[in-house]
Amino acid sequence: MKTYRRLLLAACLVALATGCDAFRSLTRPRLKTAQGSPYELIVVCRQAEWTGAVGDSLRAVLTAPVPYLNQTEPHFDVLRVTERGFTGLVADHRNILKVVVDPTLEAASTAVQYNVTADPQIVLTLQGPDDASLLAYLSEHGPKIVQALEQAERDRAVVRYERFGEPVVRQAIERNFGVEIDVPKGYILAADQPDFVWARYEYPTASQGFFVYSYPYEGYGSLTAAALLAARNRFAARIPGPSEGSYMTTSEVFEPAYRIFRLEGRLWCELRGFWDVAGDFMGGPFVSYSTVDTTTGRVFTIDGYVYSPKLHKRNFVRGIEHLLYTIRFPQDPQPARQAEAQPDVQPDAQPVSRPDARPAGGR
Repeated sequence: MKTYRRLLLAACLVALATGCDAFRSLTRPRLKTAQGSPYELIVVCRQAEWTGAVGDSLRAVLTAPVPYLNQTEPHFDVLRVTERGFTGLVADHRNILKVVVDPTLEAASTAVQYNVTADPQIVLTLQGPDDASLLAYLSEHGPKIVQALEQAERDRAVVRYERFGEPVVRQAIERNFGVEIDVPKGYILAADQPDFVWARYEYPTASQGFFVYSYPYEGYGSLTAAALLAARNRFAARIPGPSEGSYMTTSEVFEPAYRIFRLEGRLWCELRGFWDVAGDFMGGPFVSYSTVDTTTGRVFTIDGYVYSPKLHKRNFVRGIEHLLYTIRFPQDPQPARQAEAQPDVQPDAQPVSRPDARPAGGR
């Protein structure tokens, strides 16, 4: 009898808790869908700062050209508004940077908020006592602000890849390499081989694709720039060009950039440069990431490329880069999500508000 009463009491508590959660979900206001295009940024800034040294510094940081693209393209497409214009759909933008000058502040800082009026949304508030403090802060921390904004875009893409994936390509990669990658819907499987999987996404005037390959690891020499480049050309030759006998290769005009970095404890080697087609006239940017799969003792590489002669390429390349953060090896406890260097922003800092400005957390 006592056992029965205990069970009945436990059931009532569970029902009560569930009911409270359901009530809170019903009464909690639903955020609107964030507006704007990927890598588009709203900067809320007074005319005095925007036309002065602070504005020049902001533009130098936010619109600096993305390296290794055929055309000059900025990190962000910046749209500037005044505080009075920061209303309606503008306030519901996906990426917002507010610039606030308040003499009562002791030093310049950056506060970050998420999903203030819309979802998904990031709102950064760059604040300081005067223009000089903001300039000094941007000089030291400008790249970290860009990184925080880019990370927000990347995290959105990763979530989208997880929710709306392409199972055929994903299964081919897992079957051949034992590695999971969340491939976004729209990719088609172009090659399915034990050591080589190629997937492509065709647009009316552009093409975006990636290929995954592996080969035996023979010591650190396998991860040098020269070794990775040779391997890339060997496997890229399996991708045919538009004319008979043509194939993809790496451009010899520009030497690819090479760097080593860690992502959640795993060592990766990056090559970034341009690809060509041997025997034809095509080309574009590429980026590849290589690591050692310690389970199989093989080098594992994912290599993405873009062909877009009439359109900008930045967002296509970013889409390829985002694939890296969905990769899961069997021995890895968690999927890669955060880069090795975190943005130097203060999630707990409170953005200031002035009488003539909207509070950072208000509508």
